[in-house]
Amino acid sequence: MAKSAANFVNAVLDPVLAKRAGLSLALIDAWPEIAGAQIAETSCPLKIDWPRRRHEDDAFEPGVLVVAAEAMAALHIQHQTGEIVGRINAFMGFDAICRVRLVQKQLAEPPKPRRKARPLTADEAERIERMAQGFDDEGLRDAVRRLGCSVLSEKSGT
Repeated sequence: MAKSAANFVNAVLDPVLAKRAGLSLALIDAWPEIAGAQIAETSCPLKIDWPRRRHEDDAFEPGVLVVAAEAMAALHIQHQTGEIVGRINAFMGFDAICRVRLVQKQLAEPPKPRRKARPLTADEAERIERMAQGFDDEGLRDAVRRLGCSVLSEKSGT
C-alpha cells in the first residue's frame, strides 16, 4: 500500500520542526480549530520557546508559543490569550504553554493590482450577445455576458 505524499512530507518535516521550532505539523494543522478560522487566516504559530533546564532533575516548565499575526489578528489573539493557551494545552494533552508572544508581521502578500481590462470590439460584443441569446433564463444570459466580457477582455487579441 502506497503512502500519500502528505504522510511522507509529515514524516520528514515533523522531526525537523520539533527540533528547530518545538512545533509539530499537527499543531499547525489544528491552528484554525484552536484560534478560530477568522484569526487563523491572518496568523500562524512560529515556534515554542521552551525554557532551558539547568539540570536534568529540574521540573518541567511550560513554554511560550510565538505566533506571527497581522495587526487585527494580533489584537484578537491578545484578547483571547487565555482561551488559546487552554486549547493548545488540551490539544497537546499537558500544560505545554503558559503564554503567547505575538510577533506582528504581514503573512499574506498584498493582492497584485489588477490589470485594466481592454475594451471589447464591436464584433466581440456582438459575438457575446449572440451566445447569450441561446439561454431562456435572464439571469443565466447575464452571467454568460459577464463571463464572455471577462474572458475576451483578458485576451490580447482574437
